[in-house]
Amino acid sequence: MFEAVFSGGVVKRAIEKGSIEVHVHDLRDFTTDKHRQVDDRPYGGEEGMVFKPEPIFAAVEHVRRSPLTPVYLLSPQGRKLDSRLAEELAGHSQVVLICGRYEGVDERVSENLAADEISIGDYVLTGGELAAMVVVDAAVRFVPGVVGKEESVRHDSFIEGRLDYPQYTRPRDFRGMKVPQVLFSGDHKKIETWRQKKALEKTRQRRPDLLEHRPLSPEEKKGLDPIQEERKRR
Repeated sequence: MFEAVFSGGVVKRAIEKGSIEVHVHDLRDFTTDKHRQVDDRPYGGEEGMVFKPEPIFAAVEHVRRSPLTPVYLLSPQGRKLDSRLAEELAGHSQVVLICGRYEGVDERVSENLAADEISIGDYVLTGGELAAMVVVDAAVRFVPGVVGKEESVRHDSFIEGRLDYPQYTRPRDFRGMKVPQVLFSGDHKKIETWRQKKALEKTRQRRPDLLEHRPLSPEEKKGLDPIQEERKRR
């Protein structure tokens, strides 16, 4: 699964450049029984299987380069992945991700081994592999030298706590749907003001929760005033 995803795109280029290393480890390699069993039935009589603690502890202790290396369990109960967390992960020299499973992982892993848990959303996946791929892809973009224009990463959607402004390209007129005239004005200040207003407008309409968690600058407040007036008139 990991090879298919990481054999292309930004992650592949980052690996080839030596900017990052991605290592995938099979928990079965850290078992001690002849059946290489990594899970077992839970105590208490519930259905399903739960990851055993022994192979997980052994695997992490084998791959961890330093006691300071953070270990994260991929779990729907974890801290929600966002740009701040992705950037935080990119700042470490090594990060260990434990892929959780559908029915769960022995609680001793989260209590005594993982520094924290990470979730990519409020839903359940059959395994943490897909979540781990998302975490890696999001974090890699913040590693210096991975993205060609690093400044563009700083202006990406969500970095500034709001959605991105609308983007347009050729043709200028497609089936009567025209690109806003302001983008051809050549007035960079005017264009920037328009972009800021549209970004705030889109955020207010689609993700108002983002605006609740950060203070607005005076310019942003000015931009929101006309938007709120328009909403009142409707």
